[in-house]
Amino acid sequence: MTGLVHEPVFWTDDSPVCEPMAHGEDIAAHFHDFGQLRYAVSGALVTVTQVGTWVAPANRITWVPPCYVHSGRSYGETDVRLLRVTAALAGRLPAEPSVFMASALLREAYLALISDHDPADGPRARLLLEVVIAELARAPQESLRLPEPGDTRLKAVTDLLHADPACPATLAELGRRTGSSERTLSRLFSGDLSMSFHQWRTLLRIQRALIELCEGASVTDTATRLGWSNPSSFIEAFTDLVGQTPGRYRAMARAAHD
Repeated sequence: MTGLVHEPVFWTDDSPVCEPMAHGEDIAAHFHDFGQLRYAVSGALVTVTQVGTWVAPANRITWVPPCYVHSGRSYGETDVRLLRVTAALAGRLPAEPSVFMASALLREAYLALISDHDPADGPRARLLLEVVIAELARAPQESLRLPEPGDTRLKAVTDLLHADPACPATLAELGRRTGSSERTLSRLFSGDLSMSFHQWRTLLRIQRALIELCEGASVTDTATRLGWSNPSSFIEAFTDLVGQTPGRYRAMARAAHD
């Protein structure tokens, strides 16, 4: 899920409703002078920046602040609804990209605002937007940001793991493949990414699991494909990070498609 951010283009506007995106379709690297909320009615949307990757399956809302270079990719047929947020209102939301769980009120106000035919500066639109901003300010953030390294030695390792999240290699083995010592890489993970090698690889696998479960893969198949030794260890790691079991998450994701 890396490699999507290069040669960003300044976009002056976005349609509030994108055409449905096919599985694996890319959104080119770009930025705008307004903030943007991105809600996937179906499918899953990955947002990539130079500092991290965020995954937003259905019923999550991604926030991208003004002038933040970002690209994206869809998983499954993805129906995205975009909402423009002025720089003045953007100050009430986080300073970096974030993903929020959408409450029923937040989702309905958001979709009503997108489909509203009244003027964007009309009283109803202003009220709906205020509801959206207020609900986002109190909505729980997903703790699933995957940080990306700036150091080239560390990036050589994370690129290998992005290509094969199930790779069982130890940090020492990955270091031999990329020309760095285990001690150096361990120090870089801690200093550059503020987490251990094990924590980073687990988070990468959980991000991929979110996408696979959203697409309907079973819990057991997902655990096996992403390198867990057994489903129980996958369920434990997933629940610790996501706050619900993968089975529950899969059921909710599938219900959002119906």
